Amino acid sequence: ALDRTYSASPAEAFFTGGGMHRFNNFRREDNERIPTLRESLRESINLPFIRLMRDVVRYSTYQAPNNSAELLKDDDNPRRQEYLAQFADREGTVFLLRFWKRYKEKTTQERLDTFLDGIHPTAIRLAAVHRYLLPGADQATFNAFIRAHLDEPKATSKLTDKRLADLYKGYGPGTYDLPDQGYIARVHPLELWLVGYLLKQPEAQFKDAVAASRYERQEVYGWLFKSRHKSARDSRVRTMMEVEAFLDIEQRWQRVGYPFDHLVPSLATAIGSSGDRPAALAELIGIIQNDGIRLPPVRIDSLHFAAGTPYDTELTINPELGQRVLPAEVAAAMREALSQVVDGGTAKRVQGTFKMQDGSVLAMGGKTGTGDNRIESIGAGGRILSSRAINRTATFVFYIGDNHFGALTAFVPGRAAEGFRFTSALPVQVLKGMAPILTPYLENHGQAMCNAPLADPPKGV
Repeated sequence: ALDRTYSASPAEAFFTGGGMHRFNNFRREDNERIPTLRESLRESINLPFIRLMRDVVRYSTYQAPNNSAELLKDDDNPRRQEYLAQFADREGTVFLLRFWKRYKEKTTQERLDTFLDGIHPTAIRLAAVHRYLLPGADQATFNAFIRAHLDEPKATSKLTDKRLADLYKGYGPGTYDLPDQGYIARVHPLELWLVGYLLKQPEAQFKDAVAASRYERQEVYGWLFKSRHKSARDSRVRTMMEVEAFLDIEQRWQRVGYPFDHLVPSLATAIGSSGDRPAALAELIGIIQNDGIRLPPVRIDSLHFAAGTPYDTELTINPELGQRVLPAEVAAAMREALSQVVDGGTAKRVQGTFKMQDGSVLAMGGKTGTGDNRIESIGAGGRILSSRAINRTATFVFYIGDNHFGALTAFVPGRAAEGFRFTSALPVQVLKGMAPILTPYLENHGQAMCNAPLADPPKGV
């Protein structure tokens, strides 16, 4: 799989996230290449991973039993409506359960915040969401909500009272059905329904939600066949199929430590658009280093009380807590691929840094990543009308030898990011500079290196 080749050309436009998108490589000289995934990982080439993610999405869409694509293969099938009803009930319940797990242990405000975190905010999307979730809210409450959740100052400046009044009226209760509301907001309609249901019934159980959503589960999938125009229908189908595929991918990512409730349903997730946390990246590299077994983070591995007395007690962690989340063969292949990033790729400057007293050099591997995260306004033909920095990040996630791993991130928040230019070479160089500090810990693995300081003697002694 690592030797599979993909084009690195940025010329292709990709239908993802509900629209057409284009992606670029960090270095223009890579644009004409057809590298392997191993080479793409080593040299941080973006487009092969966009195309790999497209293959994964297609696999999740077309290989899963009873998927939406199956319903479109034969328009003349006499059992079509019966099959659709069975599919909607079964699949709708499956998706409802996934969403239920996301929201079940949260407060009302946390549920609303989690839902809004998964939406790219535009005035129209926020209007559709607010008028569905809070249909009884007055105009003033609606206006405050829209303005509070729009990140783009230019978009906010265009929100006149008249425009907000039009949105309030245009997306009011009954104007659109549930599937259309979900399509407008670019969220799964059943997630939208469940959040609205839990806002009204915060103490409800899952069985209550299933019983209450019987009609909505049918309605959500019925819209697939209502459009008279095939191209419009296909566009909607592809958008919703991608949303469903990413829900499946999301579950697999979370098994290896992905820390957030949502994956952004876009191929750009392959190059970081869904975000991550340094601790989760470090945990992932630890899983790879540990042959695919996920262990819980542990600060203290044992406690020993009253040694040598009748009350001698020792507490240790349970060594059986590990859970296999990746095949050992996959972890081994990833370690080898990550080692090439250090040996001859974007982290080459740290190669050979960690040397032991006996002259041996600890093997290293890792992955670099740079994020110039912006909000951009796009005009006709894909022209960028405005661009504003949200933050800038550069990360190096790594393993050292057989027992140590971690992540280093450089981060500039807010508009200050406009004044900074750096890449993932920065955290790589920082790690290299930390070698004299870290090497004693690597040399003395297994010995206590974080001893408690001795207490000051009592006064007068």
